[in-house]
Amino acid sequence: LSQNKLTQIFIYRLISLVVFIGLLFTRFWFFSILYSIWWYLDRDKPQQGGRCSKALQSWVMWKHMRDHFPISLVKTAELDPSRNYLAGFHPQGIMAPGAFVNLCTESTSFSSLFPGIRPHLIMLPFWFRVPFFREYLMMGGESSQPWSIAHILNRKGGGNPAAIIIGGAQEALNARPGAYTLLLRNRKGFIKLALLHGAALVPMFSFGENDLFDQVENSPSSWLRWIQDKLQKTTSFSFPLFHGRGIFQYSFGFIPYRQPITTVVGKPIAVQKTLNPSQEEVDQLHQRYIKELCDLFEAHKLKYNVPIDQHLDFC
Repeated sequence: LSQNKLTQIFIYRLISLVVFIGLLFTRFWFFSILYSIWWYLDRDKPQQGGRCSKALQSWVMWKHMRDHFPISLVKTAELDPSRNYLAGFHPQGIMAPGAFVNLCTESTSFSSLFPGIRPHLIMLPFWFRVPFFREYLMMGGESSQPWSIAHILNRKGGGNPAAIIIGGAQEALNARPGAYTLLLRNRKGFIKLALLHGAALVPMFSFGENDLFDQVENSPSSWLRWIQDKLQKTTSFSFPLFHGRGIFQYSFGFIPYRQPITTVVGKPIAVQKTLNPSQEEVDQLHQRYIKELCDLFEAHKLKYNVPIDQHLDFC
């Protein structure tokens, strides 16, 4: 049952777009027109905190998605609900189901583990332009424009972490089973954001996130990677050539393998608000963040079948 439900979730994005366009050519065309008007009037909502719905976050579909892998969430420290946070999620993987299930839904009991905390998973603006699909993304997602993230970090009352998948689309090109290479060495924009808003940094590592798909070999010096890098820079999307299992067989398809995913939430790193941070201040905090992330990985890797001699690599 869980495999069938998961398949439904992954194809919903395509179906929602097909239905929206298809209705325009039927006698029910006015539904698409009405929705278009709604979408236009509601277009700024993804930049203003989304539309949190506990009922939608608790939908049984997400529990089926959780159980397919399965996906779990581990807490290592308290998060003060009077503070706002900037959380870094690693690694990107191919589809980042660990980030979606743990941070956008209640299927792993996030609100019970972290009372008073409502996470916002930062996503590309494109996803909020897909008809119908955008509606359930907004239950825990937020657009990646700078002013949108600032809106989260400046919200009064606290309890709002902006969770950014730091490696992003480019890091997906490194995702394959057993890979622990993170695109972080020169990613410092999130560090500057944390300093500007005085938001504590929270490192998160998702064990198993890279084990869900196989990917065609694309070393940094290969012609395939050259093409992929060019496409990513042009479109903001990466195009990894990956495969998992099929719906009715296990040898080939685009459904992720059933591999456990465990997202470990690290302890917050206090950040002093600095309106004009120097490069030295950014670099120092960046180095501290990397150290805390490495410590988190090393402290938990043996529990999740990572070899003792395996360490994080940064590029």
